[in-house]
Amino acid sequence: MVEGYLTSKEKQIKNSFIYLLPVIVGNAIPILTLPIFTRILTKEDYGIWALAQVYAIFVNGVANFGLTIGYERNFFEQKETKNVAGLLYSTLLFVIAAFIVCGFFTYLFKYPLSRWIIGSSDHANILFWSYCATGVVGLKTYYLTYFKNTENAKSLVWYTIDESLIGVLLSLFMVAYLRIGVIGLIWGQLLASVIIFSILSFRFVRFLPVSFDRKALKDSLKLSLPLTPRIFFGVIGNQFDKYMIGLLNTVGGVGVYNIGQKVANVVFTCMTAIQNVFSPQVYKRMFELGEEGGESVGRYLTPFLYISISIGLMISLFSEEIISILTPKSYHGAIEIVAILSMLYGSYFFGKQPQLIYAKKTHITSMLTIVSIGLNILINIPFIMKWGAVGAAWGTLTAGLISGTVSTVVQQRYYEIKWEYGKIGFIFLIFFGSAVTMILLRNFGISYELRVMVKLISLTGYLYLGMKLNILTRQNYSLVRNMIFPVKVKL
Repeated sequence: MVEGYLTSKEKQIKNSFIYLLPVIVGNAIPILTLPIFTRILTKEDYGIWALAQVYAIFVNGVANFGLTIGYERNFFEQKETKNVAGLLYSTLLFVIAAFIVCGFFTYLFKYPLSRWIIGSSDHANILFWSYCATGVVGLKTYYLTYFKNTENAKSLVWYTIDESLIGVLLSLFMVAYLRIGVIGLIWGQLLASVIIFSILSFRFVRFLPVSFDRKALKDSLKLSLPLTPRIFFGVIGNQFDKYMIGLLNTVGGVGVYNIGQKVANVVFTCMTAIQNVFSPQVYKRMFELGEEGGESVGRYLTPFLYISISIGLMISLFSEEIISILTPKSYHGAIEIVAILSMLYGSYFFGKQPQLIYAKKTHITSMLTIVSIGLNILINIPFIMKWGAVGAAWGTLTAGLISGTVSTVVQQRYYEIKWEYGKIGFIFLIFFGSAVTMILLRNFGISYELRVMVKLISLTGYLYLGMKLNILTRQNYSLVRNMIFPVKVKL
């Protein structure tokens, strides 16, 4: 083999490692800095920040009009550089305009909004700057999507890592040195995102001349606008648990829940990084093979599912150690929350498949999201009233599993992915069984030594399953080893 040449399988494994790198860095740095931040900021500080983000994510999600999905899909239909540029810049300009308009009204009404969402108008500036920081992060996504769709993993990775590093360093400086409080976390992220967005804009203008295409934007909006209700209700579904905890419980409870969610979210972000590898291939198989590609897609996705769930398994099994090491005792209520939400985020793998988007049935996703948000509210209210933040985690998991099952069934009707159900069943049996067992053992006061033994047994069983499914093989091990420790091959 000529040096530098990669087979398709080798390239996918290499891209998996490359795409996981920013996720590892992006999650590791904030989590490793928790021992500093949680000893300076209180549970209430984290609760205020989390509630401000509820508003920021919601409004920015609506302001994007679902164009992130429309842009990604329609990108593959553009054949010429001019058309690709027109789609990118037209989409970006539209979203920037919407971001500015929503930002103006946010600033204008920040005091009543803060009083309504956070419970006090004293946090109006935190609300406004959270909106700004979240919005700039969203704008940058369009450039990163271009890198992902062109399989330029290197650029995507380094810009993401640079933003994470700059953001954490600035936040540490403001919170730990200047002691300006929780707003330092927000300003650090905002400044980092502005820096990276500016650099990306300068780079893109140089190699992709500015061009605007009204028709391309119109086509994307036709596909994306039906997703706006989905985003509207989807953000409520994903963030409303925090709002309800603040409403029915305490702001401190929101803070503990936020810490648990932050750690468990590693599962989701790793899965999203892995999605950057398999998503272009899934689209290509759908467009090239049509309905006959369902079997190919199903076989292709099983190893990615196994890898994604392995991360969830690790986080859920060792949630006690993670939280105990990283945070003071006042935050240890997050231990069970991490384990529960890890199961939820692991189940999101099926919802990441673009069946309805491929079939141009995006309006259905909005209907499914309305069902999901309704279930989330109905289940969460009694759970939170009875068990507080932990109840919110259990309620969100229950609602998520029900709505996720319904969504998967509906998606299969429009494009059937022939999943390898037997293999998937064993993967989730070990995952959910292990996570629930650890929660029960801890609640019943079983000794830590025995719990460690159960964790090791669970991991051993999952590794054995990987070998039985021919995912953990000598060949794949050799490919991974060569990616990490490349060996020169002579001609």
